[in-house]
Amino acid sequence: MKRNLIILLALITFVSSCDFIRSLAGRPTSEELDQIRIERMAAQEARHQATIDSMEVVRKHLADSLEKREAFLLDSLTQAKGTILNPSKMGGLYTTKLEAKYCIVVGAFRMRSNAERKLKECNNAGYTATIISFRNGLLAVSVCPSNSLSETLTNLKQLRGKGVCPPDSWILVNE
Repeated sequence: MKRNLIILLALITFVSSCDFIRSLAGRPTSEELDQIRIERMAAQEARHQATIDSMEVVRKHLADSLEKREAFLLDSLTQAKGTILNPSKMGGLYTTKLEAKYCIVVGAFRMRSNAERKLKECNNAGYTATIISFRNGLLAVSVCPSNSLSETLTNLKQLRGKGVCPPDSWILVNE
């Protein structure tokens, strides 16, 4: 009897597999488990992609909103006091290439000595100033270069509050 039981167990072990026993017990086989795993991974990837897509929509919306806000600020500043100036309206830049999109011009001069005096004054006040040469011969002294209009407006308010910046200073837009 023991011998028959051992032979039967050996025969079951060699003939059948875990999948056979699982199917007899009503459990999923290895192939079915692999298929379930693949379906779950696909569903998780789809949820992840949906999250990424939604974040991209929000990013585009914010970028558009910032662009519209910047355009609105430029328009309102131009209409209010005419404090925005594009270099092309002054004949374009002569030799200086501006790194930032916006900078605050604290003085514009015909004589280089006057521009250098204002440059030293700004440097002594703790600001890094540069002289911008225009094709029409005008030399402008600029400070606080930035690629953000709101940051430039904040800097302009601070400069005017400290007395470094005259009331007729303006923002140069480098496009």
